[in-house]
Amino acid sequence: MIFIEKGQIDVIDGAFVVVDQEGVRTQIPVGSIACIMLEPGTRVSHRAAALAAKAGTLLVWVGEAGVRLYAAGQPGGARSDRLLHQARLVLDDQARLRVVRKMYELRFGEKPPERRSIEQLRGIEGARVRQMYELLAKQYGVRWRRRNYDPGDWSSADLPNRCLSAATACLYGVTEAAVLAAGYSPSLGFIHSGKPLSFVYDIADIFKFETVVPVAFRIARQRPPEAERAVRRACRDMFRQQKILKRIIPTIEQVLAAGGLEPPEPPDDMLPPAIPDPEPLGDAGHRG
Repeated sequence: MIFIEKGQIDVIDGAFVVVDQEGVRTQIPVGSIACIMLEPGTRVSHRAAALAAKAGTLLVWVGEAGVRLYAAGQPGGARSDRLLHQARLVLDDQARLRVVRKMYELRFGEKPPERRSIEQLRGIEGARVRQMYELLAKQYGVRWRRRNYDPGDWSSADLPNRCLSAATACLYGVTEAAVLAAGYSPSLGFIHSGKPLSFVYDIADIFKFETVVPVAFRIARQRPPEAERAVRRACRDMFRQQKILKRIIPTIEQVLAAGGLEPPEPPDDMLPPAIPDPEPLGDAGHRG
C-alpha cells in the first residue's frame, strides 16, 4: 500500500501517474499495489479510477496518515473469497470463540481463561480495560474518573474523554482502511456485533492501548487550547513513525487463522492478476 498527497492522479500514455505541482510525473505500478491511500490535496481523474478498478487496486480517500476514512472504491479488488471466509468464521460458534480468544491473547499478552464463553470474555475484558485506563492515567498524571462520553453532546465530556474519543476515531479510520484493503467486511465482527464497524472495533482494540491511548493521555496532560486537533496530529505522526498500517493486516490474518477453518479456494472464474509475474528466463541463478 502507498500514500499519495498533493498531486493530480491521471492516466498518461497508458500509465498510472501522479503529477505534482511542478509538473513532475511519477509512475505508479497500479497493478501490483493492493491499495492507494489518497490523502488531502489529491485529485483523481475518471480514467485513473477506472484503471485502478480494472487492476483490482483499492482507492481509499483518507485524512493525513489515515486518521480519517471518507470513502473507498472496490474493497478487496472486487474479490469475495476473504469476505466469505470471514462470514463462515462468524457463523461457526466454535471458530468464532477461537478467534475471540486469539484477539484477547494479542491484546493482553496472555491466554484467556479456559472454558469461557464470548459473553464471559467480554466481561473479563471490560474489567481489564478499566484497569488499564486507570494505570495509564496515573502514569501520565491525568485525573481520571471513568470512560464516559455522549456522542450527541461532545462538550459534556471532560478533557481526557474528549482526547480519547478523538484518538480512537483516528485509529478506527486507519483500521477500516486496512480491513477494506484486505478484502474483509467492517461490519462482520467477532466480539462486537450489530454495528457497521464491528470488525473494525475488534481489530482496533488490539492496538488501542499501545498506540492511541498513551497519545490521548499525553495531550490531555498538556491541556492545549485545541486538544482534539492536537490529538489528531499526534496520532498522524505516530501512525507514520510506527508504520501501523503494515501491522494491522498481518494481525487480521493471524486472528482469523486462529479460527481453524481453511479459507475457500479461489473460484476457477476469478479474475487473474492485472499484471502477472513474468515467466523466468532461466534457473534461480540466472540474471536476465
